[in-house]
Amino acid sequence: METDKKIRVMWLLNHSAARRFEIAMLNRVGISEIFLPKRFPNDISFRSASVDDSLDASLTIPADELAILNAADWYGRPGRDAWAIANRYFDVLFFIVHKPEILEEISRHFQGVALLRAYGQFSSMNYTRILHWYSRGRATVETMGGRFYFAVAYEHLPKAEDSFLRSRALFLPLGMSDPEPRADEWRGSEPTVMFVCPDLAFNEYYRRIYDDFVADFGDLPYKIAGAQPLHFQDPKVLGYLPADAYARSMRELRVMYYQSREPNHVHYHPFEAVRLGMPLVFMSGGMLDRLGGLGLPGRCETTTEARAKLQAILSGDAVLIEEIRKSQLRLIELMHPDRCEPFWRQGFVRIAADIEAGRAEDARRPLSYSGPRRIAVILPLAYRGGTLRAAKLVAEALLEGSRAAGELADIVLAYPDDPHYDDDVLGDLPRPIARRRFRWRVLDADSARRAMRFQGHAWDPGSEQYLVPDDGIRQFADCDLWLFISDRVSKPLLPIRPYITVVFDYLQRYFDVIDPSVNIAFLRFVREAQRVLVTTHSTESDAKQYAGITAEKLYRVPMLMPRLGKIPNFAQNKEREPYFIWTTNASPHKNHLNAIIALRMYYDELGGSLRCKVTGLLSSDWLHEPQNDYQKRAATIAERNSCLRENIDWSGEISEKAYGEALAGAVFLWHPARQDNGTFSVLEAAQLGVPSLSSDYPAMREIDAQFSLGLNWMDASDTADMARQLKRMETHTDEAVAGLPSAEQLLEQNSPRLAGQYWAAVRECL
Repeated sequence: METDKKIRVMWLLNHSAARRFEIAMLNRVGISEIFLPKRFPNDISFRSASVDDSLDASLTIPADELAILNAADWYGRPGRDAWAIANRYFDVLFFIVHKPEILEEISRHFQGVALLRAYGQFSSMNYTRILHWYSRGRATVETMGGRFYFAVAYEHLPKAEDSFLRSRALFLPLGMSDPEPRADEWRGSEPTVMFVCPDLAFNEYYRRIYDDFVADFGDLPYKIAGAQPLHFQDPKVLGYLPADAYARSMRELRVMYYQSREPNHVHYHPFEAVRLGMPLVFMSGGMLDRLGGLGLPGRCETTTEARAKLQAILSGDAVLIEEIRKSQLRLIELMHPDRCEPFWRQGFVRIAADIEAGRAEDARRPLSYSGPRRIAVILPLAYRGGTLRAAKLVAEALLEGSRAAGELADIVLAYPDDPHYDDDVLGDLPRPIARRRFRWRVLDADSARRAMRFQGHAWDPGSEQYLVPDDGIRQFADCDLWLFISDRVSKPLLPIRPYITVVFDYLQRYFDVIDPSVNIAFLRFVREAQRVLVTTHSTESDAKQYAGITAEKLYRVPMLMPRLGKIPNFAQNKEREPYFIWTTNASPHKNHLNAIIALRMYYDELGGSLRCKVTGLLSSDWLHEPQNDYQKRAATIAERNSCLRENIDWSGEISEKAYGEALAGAVFLWHPARQDNGTFSVLEAAQLGVPSLSSDYPAMREIDAQFSLGLNWMDASDTADMARQLKRMETHTDEAVAGLPSAEQLLEQNSPRLAGQYWAAVRECL
């Protein structure tokens, strides 16, 4: 292999036996600088894993940067610093897909050639299916193009895969680092069958193998090796054996039985037995047939035949033992490094050519655009109220956070083509944030495929329809990342760009607010996001337990405080009839029925004197046209009670300015919802010196703690308590006002102070 520059390799696996062979093979083909990972998952599937730091001394990279590489999680998300170092020094990496995020990380961050190392799967599984399980797995591979190889350890493995993997297959055979036969070491003094079967206490696959073995051969003397993390009730199960004890068992036990008929996967222990000269009795139809097992005297078509051979060997049949020992050496001939080296050398000639071609193309290419990245903050529906304010706050936070980090980003606020979004609604956005209308377009599978080809992706659709936000320009393809404010996207998104979604709550877990079939689409959308942002512990918990979002994808950011426009000071100019504000909408979680009953008790039984001004997406129309039984019961009470008719003002949806003026003139704000992600309204009230009475639930407790709001509490399921607390707010107004945070406390929670956390969460996905 001849190249103008030395190739450095990251071998990002921890399998002990594979490492011994493959590092030696890389050395043979001229690669002397190899990085090995120092961490691996705490997972039973890594039972054969270990850490080796012996190669660190040969790496000609600074010690501080090596330390960052050693600390990184190369099975999940290594981090921006680790990727920057990897790109600075390394050209090739080997990896396995243990977690879905590593494939996305490599595709997005590594600039060299990535080799998915494939040692084979059991017959019920292949790598195509594994990648299909992971969001955008196939699309991610195809996006990598020539930077990706399907590096198979056995030449026939690509036949079991779809074309997108077959077309990128590279044969790098797995062998043995020390294949020289040591037949003179075997003694066979103990007439016992050696069988290897790990994880019996909890792995159903291996437990079935064990049960079959015991059913077929349990009356024969046997011992079972293999790591057993949990104790297993069979005294003949030895569990994990240190290397010396394991080798001693192979030398002293008389025969090994290998049961596997898997056509695409083989274990390492049969080859170890062969090398030590231990007779191997194995079943036909598996990988051993491909590696020279056909016609060997140890091969068996049936368990009856295997039983007969095992019994003969245990009885000391010297002729059969010698026939098997001498002939089975054929099984390790193909694993000799001398046989494997030409394939590795040829493979790395191909890889080196790709690397050189990439370098040449980089040299010819004009200096790439180094301007700011562009992020689209997208409202998927025509939201108003709190969600719209959240979108504007997130856009501002990304702008401010990128500036503070010295990584200025262009921010685009995208919103549906709806007349509601005018200058009165969006005019308070900072000038650098662009505004862009869009409409959702639905593409059928063929149109989606063509659209992706136009974007340079060899991609095949997995659904009948896809959504794309059509802005009349380039469908936001001019943006590097899409950030959706909420998960309300009802069809798969055309994967033109990576996306993040902000999820504020999972009310559907607690209330019947979404059709189940639609909810499935929402859950799919958020599961396929590159990252999911939440603002409270309670939503974070729901995202894991209900939506099935992995912890690696979740990122909790602080709630941002809305900034109201300039509002007149109403403290000295209260209306003649003092009032409190109830801001709400028509969703059932807003607890209207209990709220109406509590208001009736407040006026009729407790002599309440404050009027109730109701604002938001709930007007007096619902009294006459209730949408369901729940609303009908509340409307009936409100209509029939004269005190309620006289004291409730149904203001409906009003402008943000009008709402601010109304809030500034209120005695307090009332928030009687049952459960959600909290409400911005209590933050807005605190800024205007207005205290709040809130239902007591986890998200509101988190908001109260973050912003030191001094909220007043009530039980949203107890209408009598709600009424009593309303009366208390009326009679103890000064006490409630005294509990509000100071201007300095609120200043600590201003968006500029928290923007860096939003930028940190987003920048890693660029």
